[in-house]
Amino acid sequence: MDFETMDKEYVLQTYARNYVNFKHGINATLFDDKGRDYIDFTSGIGVVSVGHGNQRLADAISDQARHIIHTSNLYMIEPQARLAKKINELTGFDVGVFFGNSGAEANEGAIKLARKYGEKKFANKKYKVLTLEHSFHGRTITTVKATGQASFHKSAFAPYPEGFSYTKEIADLYNTIDDETIAVMIELVQGEGGVKAFPKKDIQDLAKFLKEKEILLIIDEVQSGVFRSGEFLATSLYEIEPDIITLAKGLAGGVPIGAVVTKHKDIFEAGDHGSTFGGNFLSTRAGLEALAILDEYKQSGMLDEALIYFEEKLKALCLAYPQMFESVEGLGLMRGLRCKDSDTLANIIKKAFEHGVLVLKAGKNTLRLLPPLTISKEEMDEGIKRLERAIQALL
Repeated sequence: MDFETMDKEYVLQTYARNYVNFKHGINATLFDDKGRDYIDFTSGIGVVSVGHGNQRLADAISDQARHIIHTSNLYMIEPQARLAKKINELTGFDVGVFFGNSGAEANEGAIKLARKYGEKKFANKKYKVLTLEHSFHGRTITTVKATGQASFHKSAFAPYPEGFSYTKEIADLYNTIDDETIAVMIELVQGEGGVKAFPKKDIQDLAKFLKEKEILLIIDEVQSGVFRSGEFLATSLYEIEPDIITLAKGLAGGVPIGAVVTKHKDIFEAGDHGSTFGGNFLSTRAGLEALAILDEYKQSGMLDEALIYFEEKLKALCLAYPQMFESVEGLGLMRGLRCKDSDTLANIIKKAFEHGVLVLKAGKNTLRLLPPLTISKEEMDEGIKRLERAIQALL
């Protein structure tokens, strides 16, 4: 039985898979079972932050696995405490951290924290959470409901939890807030919604307004966080201090992890929230090593050079093919090329794969690019060259 048949026979078919069989990778280059190489502009949808086959990360994981992989959160976990401290230092303001296993789990934790805050801090409980129509916050029942894209609200999964509503634009949030609103939850750069980065002033004005109204600001940095914006948090670029920030994806370089980061360290009590696997020895040791690698990369200036170089490459590509692209979107190494239409996008993704470069879809017509943060200039050059060949093949 071949592996494609095996997958279709025994794995629940929740993904429209491409059945390429990757066997190993080196930084931003993947190799399949036939020996063909691919430049990876996806990094597992923004997860493989320090590249494929990173020796330092592999050594840290291997060393930890030889000692302890998992105990329980009923006992102290040294690398968990160390990782929480490191996140506190990189964030730049005093925060506490809860560790889970994914971005959706982090967002669930943020919503629970906000709702308990709404009960603990006010005479009349506040519980409503506002998000934006093109947002994406996860695949669990609650985070699907928090997601503002109607296409995710399938009737098969109803009924959904109450207390969520959406607005089309940030400006519309102000008039939607009522006496039961406890939080506004947004992405600074909407990933699944089309790689849309919001204007800095709009975010700063919103943060100021919410603080005056004693409404929590939750920033979902599951995709934009962990240096993908060029800083540890995109929040830093916007010069705000949210009440709650959620992280996941690149935090441990590919090992499952999620984090709720909050200034409100006195809200949760023992028993309020938990996770069997969250914050265990293996994931937090991996997180420590991934952050050490990325922090060094940032301090060396190499990350900033990569961001500038990649942006220049994308702008040149956009200008060269106006019949295909309208604009370059996003920031840092969370980028999008806005295509003329959805058919153009679908054709580029398919043809790019045939030419050995992996790219993603975002929204209706955005080509999304999320390379490993450690991608070399040579890999960028080769990936853009292959992408350009794919585009030319469509003309």
